[in-house]
Amino acid sequence: MLEPLFKCNLACAGCGKIDYPDEILNKRLSVAECLAAVDECGAPMVSIPGGEPLIHKEMPQIVEGIIARKKFVYLCTNALLLKKRINDYKPSPYLTFSIHLDGMKDRHDTSVCQEGVFDIAVDAIKLALSKGFRVNINCTLFQGEDAQEVSEFLDYAMELGVEGITIAPGFSYEHAPKQDVFIKSRDVKDLFRGIFKIGKNRKWKLNHSSLYLDFLAGNQAYDCTPWGNPTRNVFGWQKPCYLLADEGNAATFQELLDSTPWDKYGTVNNPKCANCMAHCGYEATAVEDMLRNPLKGLMVSLKGPKTEGPMVEVKSADSETVTEKKYSALTEIPVRTEL
Repeated sequence: MLEPLFKCNLACAGCGKIDYPDEILNKRLSVAECLAAVDECGAPMVSIPGGEPLIHKEMPQIVEGIIARKKFVYLCTNALLLKKRINDYKPSPYLTFSIHLDGMKDRHDTSVCQEGVFDIAVDAIKLALSKGFRVNINCTLFQGEDAQEVSEFLDYAMELGVEGITIAPGFSYEHAPKQDVFIKSRDVKDLFRGIFKIGKNRKWKLNHSSLYLDFLAGNQAYDCTPWGNPTRNVFGWQKPCYLLADEGNAATFQELLDSTPWDKYGTVNNPKCANCMAHCGYEATAVEDMLRNPLKGLMVSLKGPKTEGPMVEVKSADSETVTEKKYSALTEIPVRTEL
């Protein structure tokens, strides 16, 4: 995950990236720094969030350099600038515009705290598709979501013609201006069970592994793999992950791996992580589980997540038993599941 800047043209309720002082918001990673980070890490896919990446004047050169290395790029954007900047990019099988939509019009505009953004984003999606770009929708769910409304949004996203949807519960980011918008873990599981029950026979293209979706529905007991999706930003390599901003930084990727106290983090080990079910940490765990247990992954893929019955017991940071973990440098690759 590459964050070349924190500056944004929105002030969303669940994001605190623009909480930094101006001297930080005005910082940019150069093209050389971005490409060096890509080479240093070696991951096959680079997700570029922000801030708003399209504000970065050198973003076309950054994207071009990553594509030249045959790395997949997910350029995450709120799409406010996409119509203006789209001709700076060329369609490529390696490039996907991942456009932020948190639901239908009222829900999304409330989430981003600005009216009219949904309509601009939808127009940008249609424009990008008409020009031959790969387009994904990035959806974050917050408190007060309704399974029926989310399902209707997923139907609408498929009608738009996007190739996939990334969907996950919002993490209680410490710098976010509003903390009451985040869903607790039990409510997340109930919500996703409701969504998946409605979606049993619908062809939603969800850009996740089947076992991560099963985890969201409360059927898998996973701990986080924070090193599975490492983050490079204007401060360096962020410890331990994209979502915990105040745990320190490393100067190099190898230093991140060697110096981060990984066992301090995750649902079991850290109160800050207690309600996190975000894909940046748990998708890597689910993919590793699928590689170890392919038949289990296949069965969930064919049948869909279980939506009834007891949920698995999950330990928290308050539990007496702490899991013993061994870690390695994993990389997260999106795996599409159709429901």
